[in-house]
Amino acid sequence: MHVINSSNTEIPTFFLIGIPGLEHAHVWISIPICLMYLAAILGNCGILFVIRTEPSLHAPMYYFLSMLAISDLGLSLSSLPTMLRTFALNATGISPNACFAQEFLIHGFMDMESSVLLVMSFDRFLAIRNPLRYSSILTNARVAKLCLVFFLKSLLLVLPFPFALKSLRYCKKHLLSHSYCLHQDVMNLACSDNTVDFFYGFFVALCMMLDSVLIAVSYVFILRTVMGIGSHKERLKALNTCVSHICAVLLFYVPITALAFMHRFGKHKSQSATILAADIFLLVPPLMNPIVYCVKTRQIREKILGKFGIK
Repeated sequence: MHVINSSNTEIPTFFLIGIPGLEHAHVWISIPICLMYLAAILGNCGILFVIRTEPSLHAPMYYFLSMLAISDLGLSLSSLPTMLRTFALNATGISPNACFAQEFLIHGFMDMESSVLLVMSFDRFLAIRNPLRYSSILTNARVAKLCLVFFLKSLLLVLPFPFALKSLRYCKKHLLSHSYCLHQDVMNLACSDNTVDFFYGFFVALCMMLDSVLIAVSYVFILRTVMGIGSHKERLKALNTCVSHICAVLLFYVPITALAFMHRFGKHKSQSATILAADIFLLVPPLMNPIVYCVKTRQIREKILGKFGIK
């Protein structure tokens, strides 16, 4: 077959997939997908704009929320081109290099969001455990260093992915399982040994699982701290500060866990159900996180409404 460069890649094009059996409705399906992307991008840009322009929101909690919004924007913009091309234009072809770049961005922003959710759980624990020392412990300089560390961690963790995939040979299969590129999906197309890619991908998945475990542990400590508060009203007030973060954690980890179980244990799973779960994973968290934080965080809600002249 045609060799596109001097690497081991031998097929010129990978092909993405929409929803099998509904090809005739792809154009109509692209309309709600486009609207969801638009709402997610506008919502997260709105969060960033309000936090940037309101001095009263220049605090650790809102800086971490900004990082979450950046992660959601990255996920949306990374998957947007291929999903809209697949559904709206029925253009399913993608070059291997573009596919490798997309899976690097998607996995990078996924890990970044997981890391941000972890540090936000520590932030909530610290705010409830030591409210008087909170601002002195989490200074702006320390928050900036934390954000930089987690950004570099996410970047370096997934950096080997595109280079490892590029070193494989693709000579037979070329049909992917989703409307965007994921590491495991691309790796399974290789006709050369992908053992190293498999184990490194498993290591990255374990790192994200560790984030979820540490989030759960932090909430165990939060609950222990809250139960030690004497006033019932104060306990509810403390827990209410965690509701938005809990929703964000569920929105991120429930779809990805369901998708992992479907891949691992769903021997007779519907391909359409798997594709739908994968699309939900990339569409729903970036769309819902701004809504959740606007509804449940009074300061964010008031500032956004204030921009429109609504009290």
